[in-house]
Amino acid sequence: MKISDFAVKNYQFTLVIFLMTVVLGLTTFLSMPRSEDPVIDSPSFPIVVIYPGASPEDLEELVVDPLEKTIYALENIKRIETEIKDGAAILFVEYNYSEDVEEKYQELIREVNTLRPELPEEIFSIEVRKVRPSDVNILQIALVSENASKESLKIEADRLQKELESITELKNVKIHGLPAQLVKIELQLDKVAAMNIPLGALIGSIKSELSNIPGGQVDAGNKTFNVKTSGNYSSAEEIAETIVFSLQGKNILLKDVAHVRNDFETSNYLTRLNGFRSVFVTAALKEGTNISTVQEKYSPLLSSFSEKLPQNIDLIVAFDQADYVNRRLGGLGMDFLIAIALVFVTLLPLGNRASIIVMISIPLSLAIGLILMNALGYGLNQLSIVGLVVALGLLVDDSIVVVENIERWIRDGYSKKEAALKATQQISISVVGCTITLIIAFLPLVFLPESSGYFVRSLSISSLCLAIKKQERRAFQQILRLVSKRDT
Repeated sequence: MKISDFAVKNYQFTLVIFLMTVVLGLTTFLSMPRSEDPVIDSPSFPIVVIYPGASPEDLEELVVDPLEKTIYALENIKRIETEIKDGAAILFVEYNYSEDVEEKYQELIREVNTLRPELPEEIFSIEVRKVRPSDVNILQIALVSENASKESLKIEADRLQKELESITELKNVKIHGLPAQLVKIELQLDKVAAMNIPLGALIGSIKSELSNIPGGQVDAGNKTFNVKTSGNYSSAEEIAETIVFSLQGKNILLKDVAHVRNDFETSNYLTRLNGFRSVFVTAALKEGTNISTVQEKYSPLLSSFSEKLPQNIDLIVAFDQADYVNRRLGGLGMDFLIAIALVFVTLLPLGNRASIIVMISIPLSLAIGLILMNALGYGLNQLSIVGLVVALGLLVDDSIVVVENIERWIRDGYSKKEAALKATQQISISVVGCTITLIIAFLPLVFLPESSGYFVRSLSISSLCLAIKKQERRAFQQILRLVSKRDT
């Protein structure tokens, strides 16, 4: 039995199924992941080598060549592209796209660590990095002030960072524009010389205070306690109280021979917003989360945080990706409303009931398409939204043809049930052929290889999900047509 025949003869069951589909589609739309771009897991890893003072020739001979030889010996390597500059080299290692990202990342780390003892000891660092699209910041917040001290900006930036980190859907919350904090010790060389204090003794005393040394165990009856000397400083004042030398039975403190104060490293870059001095706090979104729902969490947090800032510091949201995603979804909704309105006007000659039936089929098809997309692991992003908009122009063609053909059979004297069955049977081959043609048109995009194919795949999948469900939608139109005008 055909789907359309079964649906018409068992219309109560069909109506219940489609009402459940509408509810499930609405729930899926509200909960499915949303982001600016599709998430791509590409097995590509940059290896960053820092070798201060080395020339490009030395880097190539001593570091790059051994690394490339070791990595090329691995299986499923597609290519390695290397960029060498004075004191630094970057190797872009790309595996075949079908390889597991985590497995190859761990494999690459193991090989680099195994080779590390054979490389020059003067190498400062070798880092294997993992690049993921989800690491792109979705939120950039600026703390703007022309007269606030670096200490004040750091306090407020740290506080904002901790509050954003409390939102579990956010990751990589970082501060930009503040150099690293340090404690500066300026020796008074005249006093050091007068007391005949060796510089090595000063440096050694400070280093020894920074050490955490296990002190052994203390037995107390049937209990044993571990003893450890803690050398962590908590403030510049504690550093100033460090005993650095003993002269004539008197302890010499660091503050007696030096000025100790908090300071910042020399800044290598400046951060400004619209020309004003600022510090940025950025955050990225974890994969598989709904950016619109996350925005509902951090927006009140930012408003509350802004009210508690000092008067000379302003909080400005420089970039919020959720606004762009919501705007695209709003555009999608507007396109569907326009389509529904145009269908109603176009089908007015057939009557209000016929127009309403076709109008209902559009959001119903969207609900079914969203359910399929979510089941296949695709979320709402700019490409899947484009696919839905492209398929929108193809949604109403079958609806109009089927409804008009049913009306023609009714005018020929057939009952509503007979007209629904005969009209659908008459044009079923044409409708199925149209659907298959649409599917074939989008299939090449589905099977595009590697990362470029995966990036655009959500566009074709969203269009196919709507096209595949035309048969079920047509059956539902028949049911609505029967219910709207019962036989007399």
